[in-house]
Amino acid sequence: MKEKEYNWLYTILRDMDFSRTTSLYANLIFNLIVIAIITIIIDKVAKKVLVVVMNLIARKTKTSFDDFVVQNKTPQYVAHLIPLVFIYKVVPLALKSFTYWEYVFSKGITAFILLLSLWIIRSIFNSLRDYLKLQPDYNDKPIDSYIQVVMIMLWIFAITAIVLILFNTSMTALISTFGAISALVIVIFKDTILGLVASIQVTINDIVRIGDWITIEKFGADGDVIEINLATVKVRNFDNTTTTIPTYSLISDSFKNWRGMLDSDGRRIKRHILIKANSVRFLHESELADLKKIQLISDYLDNRKADIDKYNEQNNIDKALSINGRNLTNLGVFRKYITSYIEKHPGVNKDMNIMCRHLQPTEKGIPIEIYVFTSDKRWINHEYIMADIFDHIIASVAYFDLEIFELPTGKGYVDA
Repeated sequence: MKEKEYNWLYTILRDMDFSRTTSLYANLIFNLIVIAIITIIIDKVAKKVLVVVMNLIARKTKTSFDDFVVQNKTPQYVAHLIPLVFIYKVVPLALKSFTYWEYVFSKGITAFILLLSLWIIRSIFNSLRDYLKLQPDYNDKPIDSYIQVVMIMLWIFAITAIVLILFNTSMTALISTFGAISALVIVIFKDTILGLVASIQVTINDIVRIGDWITIEKFGADGDVIEINLATVKVRNFDNTTTTIPTYSLISDSFKNWRGMLDSDGRRIKRHILIKANSVRFLHESELADLKKIQLISDYLDNRKADIDKYNEQNNIDKALSINGRNLTNLGVFRKYITSYIEKHPGVNKDMNIMCRHLQPTEKGIPIEIYVFTSDKRWINHEYIMADIFDHIIASVAYFDLEIFELPTGKGYVDA
């Protein structure tokens, strides 16, 4: 449009003997109203057309990315750019007689276009995030952190550009100003800066992924990671509560990540029972016959008894006392039985460590620890297998004339 087309009302009013100032302002107001109406119409039409076109494309394509673009309202944001460009081109002509306001408007509309462009980029990134979370290769990656880091950099560039545009500031002067207030910025945005550094380290070193089971006692977190952001990590605990912890705590504090266990071939059982020390003794010949009835250790007892008898005969051991020479003990046979039982258990991974061992004796007895790995790593099934093993072990103790330590109850204490 030509400049004279914006001033026809001014010409009419001047011909009607209105003052120059009145004519100018009346002409300006009229032009702005017309521009506003046209802008609204352009915005409505552009939004309708882009949304309809994008919906048609989303329905016809196989990929789900364009569906997320529609859900995140990217077409609507893009549609707003068209009337903004119209305003950017037209309004300066309407403000030709108002030099100062033309200058201010040009700066303001440029800044607004930059912000809207940033908003469009953000909606595209959000669409990309939603799309990648459905992909098996990326659903455990902290996509939110990546996007937030990129968006922070873009915001910094955008704000810097806006400051340079609005205040006609040189880049050197701006950097000098930022340097002067850097200490204040660091104090105010300490958590954000720490979160940024931590997020980068967590990502590069692959410390935590979405879906990992982590335990952080300091924050009471024990569950699955459901979200990793720039500043926080959300953990859904096993009681269905949610714990939010600072991202930088993943590199500043100690925590346990169970991913290694879940990726391995088995889940560990490491638990002990306490045997009363005064129930441990040597076995007599008459007792071996009864113990040989236990199928899992019958062959072991035959072979072990033969080796011990051969050793004692070769070394002229006087067996009038059981302590002389080599002997079988009820605890030693019990440990062999536990090992044989676990090796036959269908829930135990036979390719990983299987061990029944002594721990340091305590005032509460001798700890006998079972150290094995279950084939099924699922929590409920793992607990069931562990309970099944220990149910059997506890019930078997009496067959070896051993006793499990228990603190005496009131009734037990009186009976004693």
